[in-house]
Amino acid sequence: MRIEELDRADTDWGTVTLRRRTDPVTRRLVHEVRLGEDYLMSSQFTVGEEELARIGLAAHDGDSLRVLVGGLGLGYTARAALEDPRVTSLTVVEALAPVVSWHERDLFEDTRGLAADPRVALVLDDFFDLVRTGRGDGRYDAVLLDIDHAPDWLLRPDHADLYTAPGLARLADLLTPGGVFALWSDEPPEPDVVDLLGAALGPAEAHVVTFRNHLAGGEAANTVYVARRPPAGDA
Repeated sequence: MRIEELDRADTDWGTVTLRRRTDPVTRRLVHEVRLGEDYLMSSQFTVGEEELARIGLAAHDGDSLRVLVGGLGLGYTARAALEDPRVTSLTVVEALAPVVSWHERDLFEDTRGLAADPRVALVLDDFFDLVRTGRGDGRYDAVLLDIDHAPDWLLRPDHADLYTAPGLARLADLLTPGGVFALWSDEPPEPDVVDLLGAALGPAEAHVVTFRNHLAGGEAANTVYVARRPPAGDA
């Protein structure tokens, strides 16, 4: 199986690498991203990333939605969010400059045109620091987060403060009344995470997203956590 390296760049987080190969089963081109030796993302399986947007936005009953996505990756969460006709503004915060560049150069067939969409702003920034310092540029109807592997399986140690009561309270300040926070995880649902989200934001639940894994055989699963701030006027 031939693997082609499309890009390699040193960043403050380590060396990020973009690779492309042809899947021997589906015969489709697959893009893979690594950060150092850590396997970050792949276009092999994208259901979880897409369902993060669909499930998260389905929890909001409003119109003209302003959405913030934490983590650009290969663009599947952002693309799925734009499929919701209610989304009028989509800000995507990405900490790694090479990742933003890949989309500006339209390297991915599945998400081609994302950077040029007039509703989209790709922002080079650290999502966790943005929340920590209160630098959000306003209030959002939905915040969709897919950066860490799970709340207890972090890409970087300095992300840990988000997954605490004070951290989630700061994140809640980004949301409008009735606003939704949705979080992707590569682990099974954790009741403690649901309880933490519920205490910090409002009613919370975990959704299990399943998909066929032709590499390992059978089904695989991700989790999408969703919490919603109470609407204005609610206690």
